[in-house]
Amino acid sequence: MSDPAGTRLWPPPSDVRAGALVSEIDAIRSAILEGAPGDDFAALALHVDDVPLPELAPDEAYVAVMASSINFNTVWTAIFEPLPTFQFLARLGKESMWGARHDQPFHVLGSDAAGVVLRVGSAVRRWRPGDAVTVHCNYVDDQDPSAHDDAMLAANQRIWGFESNYGGLAEIALVRANQLMPKPAHLTWEEAAVNALCSSTSYRMIVSPHGAQMTQGQRVLVWGATGGIGAYACQYVLNGGGIPIGVVSSDDKVELLHELGVEHVIDRRAEGYRFWSDEHTQDPGEWRRLGKKIRELSGADPDIVFEHPGRQTMGASVFVCKRGGMIITCAATSGYTIEYDNRYLWMMLKTIKGSHFANYREAWDANQLLCEGKIHPTLSRVYPLEETGAAAYEVHHNQHEGKLGVLALAREEGLGVTDPERRAQLLPQITLFRRHDA
Repeated sequence: MSDPAGTRLWPPPSDVRAGALVSEIDAIRSAILEGAPGDDFAALALHVDDVPLPELAPDEAYVAVMASSINFNTVWTAIFEPLPTFQFLARLGKESMWGARHDQPFHVLGSDAAGVVLRVGSAVRRWRPGDAVTVHCNYVDDQDPSAHDDAMLAANQRIWGFESNYGGLAEIALVRANQLMPKPAHLTWEEAAVNALCSSTSYRMIVSPHGAQMTQGQRVLVWGATGGIGAYACQYVLNGGGIPIGVVSSDDKVELLHELGVEHVIDRRAEGYRFWSDEHTQDPGEWRRLGKKIRELSGADPDIVFEHPGRQTMGASVFVCKRGGMIITCAATSGYTIEYDNRYLWMMLKTIKGSHFANYREAWDANQLLCEGKIHPTLSRVYPLEETGAAAYEVHHNQHEGKLGVLALAREEGLGVTDPERRAQLLPQITLFRRHDA
């Protein structure tokens, strides 16, 4: 247990602390000079290596990771955008003697995991070695009073495996005990591993009082409705009696959403929407055309717009949202510099609300819905740990649907099910994204 293998990110050349990185930088330089394909660069930035296992703090646990998954924060870390995450590790390292363990010349990534508790610290009460768990990524020190009402408002709130080290894309992960949740018994390790970050994020945005708090019958426009968070958003809308209007980019994705239960789907590629006429100018005519399409399909403007593309779509989102409605946003995968026509916001009393992951209660409640089989994993494809770089490349370039799983200690897919009866009942829903990816 002293040297667990993990998907490790090397710092950029400007952050080299010793000569150990020379061979890696030489490999990167050679790839550039030789015109290597993009997949090769992902493999250079993200690779499996052995790193020392840090000492266990009293409120922590070691988890043997059976499977993990790729999130967009994995991509951001790998491409050093919007900034290198080693700054986050350095900041954590200054907080305490335990925080100092995270400030290393490597970064073990991963903000999702499913596995088995190996060892617990002296202050851990709820969990024991041998427990099957999933891990959520809210990493908060509850000694700070700013965390006591809503942990996501904590002054030192972080995302595990992104703003901390020793994340889930590894054979052994270091987690705080309050990150642990029960593994859904009817799911395999890889199915259980892909949910926590994206499902909990969507739960907070759609269901929680801290988000849109959707009520029955409300219409919700969901951008990227077959993607990592969008597919969970559609499920929460349907589960709560709402009416999802999914936006996708291909016929296959339209068909997938219909099978998921989403009646109203817009294929933006088939419709040919161009919300930007050039790099600097948006086209309000395209906003109006989208709004008309939404009304034709669902009968009214959306009460809630589930936003995460950012720059590319925010102008349209603000325009099409219902008078008095809410645009709730959690990301900006197409760009962080947002532009919209403010007249449509203030004169029609609309609200833009920011949302980020989920607090402990929200993550637990979202996981409970998975345990009960009311929300289902969106796993579409599985990679071995050694091919994490290729999986991250797929996510970066939107070459996937749903979530991509990564096997760690699990030697093959299909392991970890302890409730086969429930699984048999729910198998069509559980395997929906896998079947469409085949």
